[in-house]
Amino acid sequence: MALFPTSSISGVNSFSKEFRISNDEFTQLRDYIYEQCGIYIAETRKYLIENRLSNRLKELHLKNFGEYYYYLRFDVNRRVEMTKLFEVITTNETSFYRNPPQLQIFQEKVLKAELDKLRAARTRKLRVWSAGCSTGEEPYTLSMILSEALKSEFSAWDIKITANDLSEAVLVSARRGVYSDYSLRTTPAEIVARYFKKEGNNYCVDPRLKQIISFDTINLSNKVMLRRVERSHIIFCRNVIIYFDDEMKRQVIESFYDNLLPGGCLLIGHSESLHSISRAFKPEHHVGTIVYRKEA
Repeated sequence: MALFPTSSISGVNSFSKEFRISNDEFTQLRDYIYEQCGIYIAETRKYLIENRLSNRLKELHLKNFGEYYYYLRFDVNRRVEMTKLFEVITTNETSFYRNPPQLQIFQEKVLKAELDKLRAARTRKLRVWSAGCSTGEEPYTLSMILSEALKSEFSAWDIKITANDLSEAVLVSARRGVYSDYSLRTTPAEIVARYFKKEGNNYCVDPRLKQIISFDTINLSNKVMLRRVERSHIIFCRNVIIYFDDEMKRQVIESFYDNLLPGGCLLIGHSESLHSISRAFKPEHHVGTIVYRKEA
């Protein structure tokens, strides 16, 4: 999940110029969005709120951003609109096999060690959590890596990848499992040949990969929702916490720590760090990534 990447706002001036957000209206909306989902929107991105939400105001026949705030708070359709708001303020820029150095460490170090440990314990139950899964590229990638690692054993294991995102719209796309070649731009050719079927200009994910993935909405600022997630051996939460303030980061990371089984691992985005957020994890430094481990 990403929030307002500049690459996604080309042509933003095509929005209506009739809506301008005042400082007070911006503060109201910013604080309400933070309260609802933990995403903090800096004042430097005020103009993006203005541009991105103009179409919502037009569609709802509202006169200004103050009316929109009250609509979100009090209208009978406010829950539906909150879903629309989450879709507007989050933009999902991702791809299959994103950040190959990190995934290589995951496959060769983290996953191998975890599978060996489970085999030694005479169990074949593995739980992975993709928190902030966007349109599904990450959990499907993890499913492919697991298939590659287990080979003929794959179907004999009890594997579940829990894939969550704030936006239901991206989850609809993820469940379909149909992608353009742009989503495959960082994917090895042999992986594309093995796990995708080309239909016209699109690529359809192998149905076997879908069988181990459960897609559902989640709000990472909601502690109750986080506690409902089955405990995990491995958590991926990449390029998500960078959009939270320090307090929300601490809250979310604490929930991840509680969710992980003893000895479990957390992997975050390459531009993210837990250095000033949490000392609970033991960092394991590898070329290209840091793995955060919950000690047994």
